Amino acid sequence: MMMILIAGPYRSGTNNNLELIKKNMNRLESMALPIFRKGHIPMIGEWVANPLIESAGSKEVGDDIFNEIQYPTAHRLLIKCDAILRIEGDSKGADQDVEIAKKLGLKVYYNLKEIPGAK
Repeated sequence: MMMILIAGPYRSGTNNNLELIKKNMNRLESMALPIFRKGHIPMIGEWVANPLIESAGSKEVGDDIFNEIQYPTAHRLLIKCDAILRIEGDSKGADQDVEIAKKLGLKVYYNLKEIPGAK
């Protein structure tokens, strides 16, 4: 069983439009159930970061509080993860996550089909 961080576009290409961000979040979350059904634990950085960002008093996506918490959360999570699934789409943050994952020696997947079932 692995904990797998799902990384892909969240804010990228949205111009901070909340509707477009929600669509990106839905894409990220659509990967979670298939990973769970393979016997693993899916993780998305925003599941942890967003409540923290709200609790810290962020007023809008991309403000100082958002930036203080958003990317560092995914980076901290990666230390605890076994692998990362990088879904399609331009994303500076997701590309950074992949770089960190590789440095940590984590397996990097680019397709759900590549992820083996848990033993």
